[in-house]
Amino acid sequence: MSMRWYVVHAYSQYENNVKKALVERIGRAGLQDKFGDILVPTEEVVEIKDGVKRTTERKFFPGYVLVQMEMGEDTWHLVKSTPKVLGFIGGTPDKPAPISEKEANAILNRVEESVEKPKPKTLYEPGESVRVTEGPFADFNGVVEEVNYEKNRLRVAVLIFGRSTPVELEFSQVEKG
Repeated sequence: MSMRWYVVHAYSQYENNVKKALVERIGRAGLQDKFGDILVPTEEVVEIKDGVKRTTERKFFPGYVLVQMEMGEDTWHLVKSTPKVLGFIGGTPDKPAPISEKEANAILNRVEESVEKPKPKTLYEPGESVRVTEGPFADFNGVVEEVNYEKNRLRVAVLIFGRSTPVELEFSQVEKG
């Protein structure tokens, strides 16, 4: 049998504890050859706090841990009896179904991409109202016209002297209104 990816449902906020517990239990049981990677799917996000750019990690599937394993009676019991594990996702409770290779690759690629190019923590949409926090238009309110995530910039229509004026701003210069 070859190893496949399975989705394990864990208590929210305990995903890393479940991962650590699984690694320890696999080592004690001597089943390293039946398990591959154990992954908590996270992505890097950029947030600006007090004018300082910080990169943090955010789980994009909270409450889930991906486990690469050969499904068998012993491996199923080991995962299922791990503390803070609620069970497997997909299939039946006794016979869980693995996720497809395509789904697994999509998740793994998303994890890798976020390391190379972190996403902004706050997402903006056209039509949304924002408040300018710094620069020459500080304390002005405006409406988002266009968002460019590659350059971390947005075009905001600001009302100046009663006229709508488009202004190019960085994500760090605005906050949601």
